[in-house]
Amino acid sequence: MTQVTDHGGGVHSIRVPIPDNPLGHTLVHVLDTDRGPVLIDTGWDDPEAWDTLTAGLTAVGVDVADIHGVLITHHHPDHHGLSGQVREASGAWIAMHAADTAIVRRTRESRPGTWLTYLAAKLTAVGAPEEHLAPLRAAATEGGRTRTLPGLRSALPDREIVPGELLGLAGRKLRAIWTPGHTPGHVCLHLEEEHPRNLPGRGRLFSGDHLLPGISPHIGLYEDPDDATVTDPSPSSQPRSSWGDPLGDYLDSLERIGRLDVAEVLPAHQYAFADAAGRVRELLDHHEERLTGLLGLLVTPLTPWELAERMEWNRPWAQIPHGSRNIAVSEAEAHLRRLVKLGRAEAVAGSEPVTYVAV
Repeated sequence: MTQVTDHGGGVHSIRVPIPDNPLGHTLVHVLDTDRGPVLIDTGWDDPEAWDTLTAGLTAVGVDVADIHGVLITHHHPDHHGLSGQVREASGAWIAMHAADTAIVRRTRESRPGTWLTYLAAKLTAVGAPEEHLAPLRAAATEGGRTRTLPGLRSALPDREIVPGELLGLAGRKLRAIWTPGHTPGHVCLHLEEEHPRNLPGRGRLFSGDHLLPGISPHIGLYEDPDDATVTDPSPSSQPRSSWGDPLGDYLDSLERIGRLDVAEVLPAHQYAFADAAGRVRELLDHHEERLTGLLGLLVTPLTPWELAERMEWNRPWAQIPHGSRNIAVSEAEAHLRRLVKLGRAEAVAGSEPVTYVAV
């Protein structure tokens, strides 16, 4: 059954399912404007998700053909996947931050097999065992055909979300806030209007994946095969200035959001909640505790893969699926980069695959 929530003040959310994913659903928000409804995110490109989205729109008195525009918080397929189909059905514009639009463009233009081949090279460089790498290499091509991956044919946005500016939505006051970390172009959208239930605070925040009530968002690496700063997937081969610091970006973005003093947060997963500042503090504390815990593990040199094996996850490492291990290792690398930038860890010179140790 389609689940729709009326948040008041011309804002609804629709629970759009994500196939075979523990997150379960994406909350697609519908914002009324004087020129027609605007969607904030769209959900996964999947027939069931499309049917749920259109049924939810019908439930709030909207036909998909009436959609005026689509605002994307970030490029991940559970947020951007159905954007192209919405545009085909309605003629709506699609807007995204330039950094994530660049990723969509490069992904669409990549050669067959590029992404999985690059991922295999990166995982080799950080110490992944051969039993993990072998199926990944095999999946790059299957019987000579390119393997289809989510996001390879995502719609190219036709408008840019410019941070700090009020978006041109007739009759609404919605401001974009750049919140990199989960992706380089992630944005939150601040509805600078009085809360319909008069909750204390400054309006409402569409937070995407940046701020969730019960989940710490994944913070991994930004690089991709066509990023000019990443010619060699091994971090030890690159100047530190070219690495990037996704976790540092995320923590800075969290503090920026905490200072907004919003009345309510409308995230893309789980449920709406108040006390954004309290949740920000919890996440800042969580990452500081995790960084401290990693320093304890790095008393002896470890590869990023070995570090990921020893980190605490929501289940034992042996029970983490193959694809999720790739994500976990990326998160371990993001934390390592933060420790290196803070001068609390360093790569061991000459180690191959690269190992890190606390200093």
